[in-house]
Amino acid sequence: MVNKYKPPKNLNCQLWYASRSVPVIAPVTKYRFLCFHEVVAVKNLSLQPYMLECGVPPKHSHQVPESVSLVEGRCDQPTNNLRVIHNLPTGDRKADFAVCVKGMKFFKDESVRLVEWLELNFLLGADKIYLYEIETHPNISKVLKHYESRGKIDVKKFSQPGELPNVLGLQEIFFRKYKSTICAAEDLMYNDCLYRNINRYKFVAVIDIDEVLMPKTKSSWKEIMESIAPGVLSGKDYKWSSFAHYMVYFLPVMQQKHGWVNDVPHFMPMLQNLHRAANHSFSKWQIKSIHDTQRVLTIHNHFPFNCLGGKCSTLFIPRETAQLNHYRNDCRWTLRKECPYYKNHTILDDSILRFKAPLLNNTLNTLYQLGFLKE
Repeated sequence: MVNKYKPPKNLNCQLWYASRSVPVIAPVTKYRFLCFHEVVAVKNLSLQPYMLECGVPPKHSHQVPESVSLVEGRCDQPTNNLRVIHNLPTGDRKADFAVCVKGMKFFKDESVRLVEWLELNFLLGADKIYLYEIETHPNISKVLKHYESRGKIDVKKFSQPGELPNVLGLQEIFFRKYKSTICAAEDLMYNDCLYRNINRYKFVAVIDIDEVLMPKTKSSWKEIMESIAPGVLSGKDYKWSSFAHYMVYFLPVMQQKHGWVNDVPHFMPMLQNLHRAANHSFSKWQIKSIHDTQRVLTIHNHFPFNCLGGKCSTLFIPRETAQLNHYRNDCRWTLRKECPYYKNHTILDDSILRFKAPLLNNTLNTLYQLGFLKE
């Protein structure tokens, strides 16, 4: 986060190597804004999100620096020093899918719902899920520790930078007044997740814990990807940087008209909600995407910002093939005009039932292990 509306020119990176007592200087060559200027143009808020790019000099390109400092003058005494994170695959090849989730802020206990969501994503193909925790209910923290101890998720604590509020109640008040600043804060987490994993995963998916990238004609993300872009997971050349899913609402009011599913616990809202809005939303602000880690440079909640080679190329997956299931209590405020239409025009969509048996088994077993259910 840069403490100016526009960052100063002529910044330099000091690259620190274990074998050298003095840094290698690499000028900042690119300033990539991580949101939308027209959205975050709140000039009385000093922090603005940027990705700064420094080119490593060719004679040092075979080495990985230990850390990097950002300075104005080439020989300035640095007041910052950031460790370089160079994560490599655990085996001889990259895993397929990582999932990136923004900062979790929950006073309410959503722990049981979180278990169902985690287990469904593992069934669909998530190799690991990366979450950022701001402040959560104790039971949610218990769930996170359970999965983290088993190596299935990675949890990072996140705090707002600079003078932005970090007390949860104050954050809610602040972000209601300055809605545009949410984009800046969230995009820090998404891009941190991307860069931690570019060498470990072929793709990263960016979704929230009330969303699921649901295959309609196949049984996993891998099968969907191979069907729409053959060879995509084996390294063959293709032109797409991201794969976008159209959103469709699954709201409680839609299911209530048809009654509950008898053999599914009421506390599992995804398996309980089998009726959705008849129409998908085609707004770019409602899609969610899977990104190629070797093509995207910066990403947003919904789509890529910058890509290698210039313009990003997004393949919109046909809604008959896969979709973004959005399980909310009500429509997002930006869709309040369309919401009555969505609620009044619904259809049965039970594609999730293909995963019913393993999802029930895995979710209930975990809830027993956590002590949330009794024998």
